[in-house]
Amino acid sequence: MGILDGKRILVTGVLTDSSIAFHVARIAQQEGARVLLTGYGRLTLVERIAKRLPDPPPVIELDVTDQAHLESLAERVSGHLDGLDGVVHSIGNAPQAALGGNFLQTEWPDVAAAVHVSTYSFKSLAMAALPLMGAGGSIVGLDFDASRAWPAYDWMGVAKAGLESCSRYLARYLGPRGIRVNLVAAGPLRTMAAKSIPGFSAFEDMWDGRAPLGWDITDPEPAARACVALLSDWFPATTGEIVHSDGGVHAVGG
Repeated sequence: MGILDGKRILVTGVLTDSSIAFHVARIAQQEGARVLLTGYGRLTLVERIAKRLPDPPPVIELDVTDQAHLESLAERVSGHLDGLDGVVHSIGNAPQAALGGNFLQTEWPDVAAAVHVSTYSFKSLAMAALPLMGAGGSIVGLDFDASRAWPAYDWMGVAKAGLESCSRYLARYLGPRGIRVNLVAAGPLRTMAAKSIPGFSAFEDMWDGRAPLGWDITDPEPAARACVALLSDWFPATTGEIVHSDGGVHAVGG
């Protein structure tokens, strides 16, 4: 038996087989879960990537900024799973104007887009999935340490700070329903999302040298394993937490 034996898990954000979300889905299946993926815009791409998983799961469309998609999510999920025990939020995006050292010049429409997709969507997805979840459920989001200002990360860093606060408030309000809400703050990884950030190489150059445990920017498995652990029943009294899977960089000085 795996630690997710019999669990029903919804995973968002699978774009390539290098994404953290892909490896969450893979490990979840290996640990006994039934998985359902969501995709946006390029469903055929997600469906193609899904075939690389041990048991290719179905894919449904979800734009977290589209209220109609959110309102119909529970019904559409029910076409594949009879409920949900876990939800993985692996969604983040910011316009190029909000990144790359342009912080002081970024205008509100670009900031609003970043916050809507990267922060508010955590609450939106949780509420859309809530009708299918009961006590013992777990919602896990992917984070990047927002306790400091990183080079080039700019308004995405602000959005991640909002995500961290949003997670704590969700934990507060969903706790009485027996639903846990936590984040995994991964170190930098060479994913599709990372490639869209100007100056990302600055993270790559310094992270491994600072991490007490070392850090491999090509290996998403440590972060994925942390997500799967939080989806399991092995953290029954943990909520509102940020679990760092970053080689230890968050804990040490430069």
